[in-house]
Amino acid sequence: MKRTEIQAKLELKHEDYFREKYLIPALNEGILEMTIPGKPNSPKQRYPLTEKGLDIKERLAENK
Repeated sequence: MKRTEIQAKLELKHEDYFREKYLIPALNEGILEMTIPGKPNSPKQRYPLTEKGLDIKERLAENK
């Protein structure tokens, strides 16, 4: 997903807040990864879930 898509799903409007509190921590924890790590500001950048992120998503779905 694009950053803007993730941000919209979380209903967060302020880009800097989203990056600082959600995107960067998720990248650092290995939950998300960049599709173009050498170009973090690329308009084609996407943030797919890693294996760890998919595991978390699955566990959350089971708890619903």
